[in-house]
Amino acid sequence: MPRPIVIALLLSIPLTTRAECQRGRGSGLPPGWPAFSQALDDFARQDSVVGAGTVYVSDGRVLAHHEYGWADGARRERTEERTIYHWASITKTLTAIAIMQLRDRGKLSLNDKVVDYIPELRQVHDTFGSVDAITIRMLLSHSAGFQNPTWPYKQGRAWEPFEPTRWEQLVSMMPYQEILFRPGSRFGYSNPAFIYLGRIIEQLTGDPYEGYIQKNIWTPLGLTWSYFGATPYHLARWRSNNYTVQRDSSGRLLVHVNGRDFDPGITIPNSGWNAPLTDLASYLGFLTGAAHGDTALANRFDTVLKRSSLEEMWRAVVPTGSQDDIPGAVGLSFFLHHEGDVLLVGHTGDQAGFRSFFYFRPDTKAAVITVLNTTDEASPDTAEAGWSRIKRAAMSLLAP
Repeated sequence: MPRPIVIALLLSIPLTTRAECQRGRGSGLPPGWPAFSQALDDFARQDSVVGAGTVYVSDGRVLAHHEYGWADGARRERTEERTIYHWASITKTLTAIAIMQLRDRGKLSLNDKVVDYIPELRQVHDTFGSVDAITIRMLLSHSAGFQNPTWPYKQGRAWEPFEPTRWEQLVSMMPYQEILFRPGSRFGYSNPAFIYLGRIIEQLTGDPYEGYIQKNIWTPLGLTWSYFGATPYHLARWRSNNYTVQRDSSGRLLVHVNGRDFDPGITIPNSGWNAPLTDLASYLGFLTGAAHGDTALANRFDTVLKRSSLEEMWRAVVPTGSQDDIPGAVGLSFFLHHEGDVLLVGHTGDQAGFRSFFYFRPDTKAAVITVLNTTDEASPDTAEAGWSRIKRAAMSLLAP
């Protein structure tokens, strides 16, 4: 998404209209849902968000959904259930499930040394010992010590790529990187770690990462609107644009239109998933095991990953940490939050103007999924505080 070609829109242009696109289904909807959806609207207005959506899922069924604003303001296309968003780091959960599939099939061990699959990593400086000590389990739990960003050289130049596009670019950076802490000793969020996991998947299966996920996760789960990379022609109508709020030299707030599609490059295993909320709801049905007594569906769930392996992913590997401002333990890619005695499992995403999260409660099979198509860079502290309140409000819906 090169900045020189974006279009600037003054905030005074009515990018949003009233946020009344909500329907509830069934009696299982928590009483706090209207207040939560109103809080999301209030935050969106205050933070100049162009479009947003959220759903409440119970036992694999969408009981309520709520849309705010525009999927594309210039085209006057409202957000709706089928609007396709970019889910950024929520993609990491797909990568982790793929690794667990290969583990269960005897193709790898979580204690395998990563350098056995990616010997190039021996070029990374490790003052704590040998890079050979880093395991697949450490990559999955963000405890290997690798850096957070994939592409740390952004200066805002027009010629800079959004993300590196070739494996060789990552390899060429390795001699100029270092392990930041003793592997396995603590949490340290890392995007490259999941690119390395994607590389392992490709080596063991012979499939491109995208093809493996399509064949082994999306197709058996029926996620027919999910894709990586450029939007397929037949889905282009529903693709959300994405926006960045900034200030110009005079202090005016502007909404920059970044364009519907962009190239995530080599980062697809950590942040490439595009899909509507409906596909994410189906995915949460799988994660919570909501088969409704349907034997065929339950068998498909087990074919993707057996229940015991999913639950293994929700056990703490690193006791403290999280990828954002809400503290929690770290499992195998999933983040674990305790509200009293209640366990909530979740993940967030943040890339290219899109921001998202899901949290679910394994014991009740309830979940909340929320996404924005706008990032506020003009008032980042205020925006982050508001977004944190929305996340905490979602948790309170699940564990009142």
